[in-house]
Amino acid sequence: MGMGRVYKDNSNPSSPSSPSVTTSTSITDTINGSHQFKITGYSLSKGTGIGKYVASDTFMIGGYAWTIYFYPDGKSVEDNASYVSLFIALASEGTDVRALFELTLLDQSGKERHKVHSHFGRALESGPYTLKYRGSMWGYKRFFKRTALETSDYLKDDCLSIHCSVGVVRSHTEGPKIYSIPVPPSDIGQHFGQLLESGKGNNVNFEVNGEIFAAHKLVLAARSPVFKAQLFGPMKDQNTKCIKVEDIEAPAFKALLHFIYWDVLPDMEEFTGLNSTWASTLMSQHLLAAADRYGLERLRLLCEANLCEDVAINTVATTLALAEQHHCFQLKNVCLKFVAMPENLKAVMQTDGFEYLKESCPSVLTELLEYVARINEHSVIISKHGTEAVLDGSDVNGRRVKQRL
Repeated sequence: MGMGRVYKDNSNPSSPSSPSVTTSTSITDTINGSHQFKITGYSLSKGTGIGKYVASDTFMIGGYAWTIYFYPDGKSVEDNASYVSLFIALASEGTDVRALFELTLLDQSGKERHKVHSHFGRALESGPYTLKYRGSMWGYKRFFKRTALETSDYLKDDCLSIHCSVGVVRSHTEGPKIYSIPVPPSDIGQHFGQLLESGKGNNVNFEVNGEIFAAHKLVLAARSPVFKAQLFGPMKDQNTKCIKVEDIEAPAFKALLHFIYWDVLPDMEEFTGLNSTWASTLMSQHLLAAADRYGLERLRLLCEANLCEDVAINTVATTLALAEQHHCFQLKNVCLKFVAMPENLKAVMQTDGFEYLKESCPSVLTELLEYVARINEHSVIISKHGTEAVLDGSDVNGRRVKQRL
């Protein structure tokens, strides 16, 4: 009897190893774009012949070039020039380009009764349209009957206006990321801010109300088109050891430099040394004017937003004048609505700022009266009383008048 070997099985069938599970996602979406095509001299384009077209310029959407073709005498011989034809065509190399299309003939009467043929926003039984090669088209041979078109609101001053939208279908697959690298936020503002505070490499000085501010030419030129012209343009200042700045307060200029280097608004309380909304508003007013002067659009909008939030009786008139002078339309509307409120109007008119507003921006008073009239008309309608609302105010010449609205 032979001897056999016994092998021990160490596996545990009750504890199978965990299977590896991975995932991926296929994403199909569209890259959308549009093109406006205006056809002038429509009547002159007629009679060119069936199958002859006028074409738009080529335009790029989704990585492909496209062209709109308009056939004033139609595309098909069998229609005998009774219809105009309209098509969108692939104008670059491509194979089986899938896309959604929309062709719109615009109503030019203002009634917005446009003629629209669209793939967008509706279920498609066979999916997006497929263009096989360069020159492939999608559109309509009988887009519009010519006699009806020529008596419609789509034709105005012998012009047609066509709007075309294209959505190129793209698919890609996303799998799980195999890395996790935390990226800190940008700190370039801190580096430049520390450069300003350190004073290293300064090569230009500004004198503002007796105070001297040192800075760097390249930084200022990179941030402000006005500084760029002043420091490097054909009419640049020759004496950069000390450039004198007029009509700006020293704290406002200091805050301007702070924003240029740090790219954030400074702490208004710290700059003014006062813990009050009034002081913060005053600084925002001066800083907005400085931002507009030096072409710092982002700073101007930040100041405009701050002033919109801090509208008050004692500062709104000067803020309104500032908004008018520097074309801050949203701020102007906020101020006008605030002043026009019956509970605010009389108090605002008694401030020194209102006298300044009358002198510097008299045209704004006309707009203010319109706002007052609108609010009072609304109040009369709501109250359902026939009595007139009387407001005590002044005309543009400063005379006291009783304004009946």
